[in-house]
Amino acid sequence: MIRRVGEPVERGRRYGLRPGVYAILLRGHEVLLTHQAEPEPEVQLPGGGIDPGEQPVRALHREVFEETGWAISAPRRLGAFRRFVYMPEYDKWAEKLCTVYLARPTLRLGPPSEPGHTAIWASATVAAGILGNEGDRAFMRALLGRL
Repeated sequence: MIRRVGEPVERGRRYGLRPGVYAILLRGHEVLLTHQAEPEPEVQLPGGGIDPGEQPVRALHREVFEETGWAISAPRRLGAFRRFVYMPEYDKWAEKLCTVYLARPTLRLGPPSEPGHTAIWASATVAAGILGNEGDRAFMRALLGRL
């Protein structure tokens, strides 16, 4: 069973499934995060939706690069959670199936290419408190327990 986090499901509302991949990018005791300016300013684990026909790990590499400008290596699946949210950028209600990976940021290739995103570094402890959604925070706290 995949844990649900966040807002409860609204009865009668239709949600489209939106699978996505997200990364905890650990370097020492720091993590590479992304700050998304809109629709609401929020610090997030880098990642996003898997395009139709795209493999999850390929999507992870693409999304991390778009949102941080970094290449990654050695992704390892940690687990998954679900959130039921409105996605204003798509005008869509979605059941987001969020798979979280642990990976290493290996090379900064340039600035983020996705508009409105800024790459930021934070200690893992700080990240566990500033991440914008409960699922991201839970995975970060679990990792802290193992560090």
